[in-house]
Amino acid sequence: MDRFVAGNRVVLLRNGAEYFPALEHALDSARQEVWLESYIFADDPTGRRIGEALARAARRGVTVRVMVDGWGAKFYLTPALERLMRDAGVELLKYRPEVSAWQFRSNRLRRLHRKLCLVDYRLAFVGGINVIDDMNVPGHTPPRIDFAVSVEGPLLPAIAQTMQRVWALVQLVQLGASQLALFPERRQAERVGTQTAKFIIRDNLRHRRDIEQAYLAAIRAAKREIVIANSYFFPGITFRRELVEAAARGVTVTLILQAKVEYVLLHFASRAMYGQLLQAGVVIQEYHKSMLHAKVAVIDDRWATVGSSNIDPYSLLMAREANVVVRDRGFAGELKQELAAIIESGSQRVIHQDWQSRPRLYKAAIWIAYGIVRVAMGVLGYGGNEWFPKRANAEREVGTTG
Repeated sequence: MDRFVAGNRVVLLRNGAEYFPALEHALDSARQEVWLESYIFADDPTGRRIGEALARAARRGVTVRVMVDGWGAKFYLTPALERLMRDAGVELLKYRPEVSAWQFRSNRLRRLHRKLCLVDYRLAFVGGINVIDDMNVPGHTPPRIDFAVSVEGPLLPAIAQTMQRVWALVQLVQLGASQLALFPERRQAERVGTQTAKFIIRDNLRHRRDIEQAYLAAIRAAKREIVIANSYFFPGITFRRELVEAAARGVTVTLILQAKVEYVLLHFASRAMYGQLLQAGVVIQEYHKSMLHAKVAVIDDRWATVGSSNIDPYSLLMAREANVVVRDRGFAGELKQELAAIIESGSQRVIHQDWQSRPRLYKAAIWIAYGIVRVAMGVLGYGGNEWFPKRANAEREVGTTG
């Protein structure tokens, strides 16, 4: 895991309304190279806007490399938008493009879920925002809630190194050769700010648990308050126990979770954990105003993270993810204010007594969904007892009885 380094400038970007203008401006000012990774790159007004900015950069002679996930690209990146970028000279790769409706292998779930951009080794973007319009949310008028950060300073070498490594790796697998080094040397970057931060990734080699361990270390050290906003919240036993123990020692623990049903099975399976958490005194706020896509947290007004990683088996066990962790009271305070506004404007607290008295049919749906997900993860070889304890202990762990 990379260490915290001082001298960074990390700026919080709220939703696509702040992120995409900043990204487009950076792309239009690029002079040497641009690297961009996104799980989704949609052919909608925002996607075309960013695609055209990438194309403009390539026409100016900037080396532009764009990598999208094969699964995300299958449903959102159209041949027309792809052609627009390629014709301008943009190099475009698809991560694990072998997606077939008739074949299912466990490694198919190892997706590129990161959202990263690096411009001229002077500015980077890290977060949870795909290249897709905020309003591209069928059935919901308000924009989705999401966050990213712009980064300058000593964090840039780690970001550059991982982006080049994944690019070279994909080229080697798909083309048999790459003009880039698979193990690039880490360059240096000057200090430009006052913030202490670190860049962390999750992959299937040396960094399998880095993001989860960063969360756990901060939770264990918490003295006053933990606020986590996460769109897909389905943590393993260790994570849940740390939250429960934090609440037991007097820490105020608040979870801001998605109320809208996007993936029915995961929606019900994740609710299996509510009983245990509510009984321990954890506050659960369900955001219902629009889609919550955020993956952020603030702990004790000085530790904060923004990134692509959900707290679920997909992000913590399978996908490539990337987060920035910031130790700075100003940044943490700003993000905390945004989370407080989310609670105030569109969240509803889940009351423990109400949860206990929910209908039997709803309880049954929760348990069935949990069981299906457990079986599916077991068949795929993921999770083990960390996510899915044996049934004798599961009912006590997830609190679905009574």
